[in-house]
Amino acid sequence: MFDPGAYLDRIGLAEPPAPNAGGLALLQAAHRRAIPFENLDIPLGRGVSLDPAHIFDKLVTARRGGYCFEQSSLYLAALHALGFEARALLARVWLGAAGVPPRTHTLNLVAIDGEDWISDVGFGGGDVPPLRLMGGAEAETADGARHRLHFDPDHGWMLERRGPRVAADDRAPPGDDWYRQYSFSTEEVAPADLEMANHWTATRPGTRFTTRVIVSLVPAGGFLSLVDRILSVSGPTNEKIVIETPGQYRALLESAFGIALTAGEVERLELF
Repeated sequence: MFDPGAYLDRIGLAEPPAPNAGGLALLQAAHRRAIPFENLDIPLGRGVSLDPAHIFDKLVTARRGGYCFEQSSLYLAALHALGFEARALLARVWLGAAGVPPRTHTLNLVAIDGEDWISDVGFGGGDVPPLRLMGGAEAETADGARHRLHFDPDHGWMLERRGPRVAADDRAPPGDDWYRQYSFSTEEVAPADLEMANHWTATRPGTRFTTRVIVSLVPAGGFLSLVDRILSVSGPTNEKIVIETPGQYRALLESAFGIALTAGEVERLELF
């Protein structure tokens, strides 16, 4: 079902990384450079399947992308196949939240030499570096943002971010202060928990993934985010570009994100 060789080829690694902290960082970076985050199947009316064979065929064989539940599922299978000890977690995304948000995000917990790390390949609003699970853990991503962990007595582990506002819909608050990105606990997550969270996230009317068309990628040195018709580029240069035509949108999907849609599929996104 999971083909390690095909996966490594998809993410551009000639050899499997060692199951250590350096190998984890290498694997996550390669995955995020190669496989775009995207929710295109939701506006296209196809829904989001968590069947492992379907995810592998879509993200690896067909060279598409997916959103967090697809990305993290594929990545967890890769971690296991490559000798890492890992399991899924669920998280609450606090960006733009009014009140306590539901658990609509998933990431992975990886145990290395007796220490726990978080590794997240499925956050579409920016890059999240691997972080050791400990209070005060901090790291920087290529777009210049800093990320840190602390334990919140009400919500468990809290990931905070400070730096460039990379997502085109500007969910992050203004200013240069630290802000909440997402929180999570380390309790066991069953496949049924992931199915429930995925179903809610992919079908709930009026929420982010049922009202927006989102594509993003983490190339070396920056971040690309396409939300509806607005492309945000972060890195050595920062700019926003409004996509004016369906043809321009379709060409950008393929050239910048490696996603090939037909003209009919782009029309069904109802962005123009």
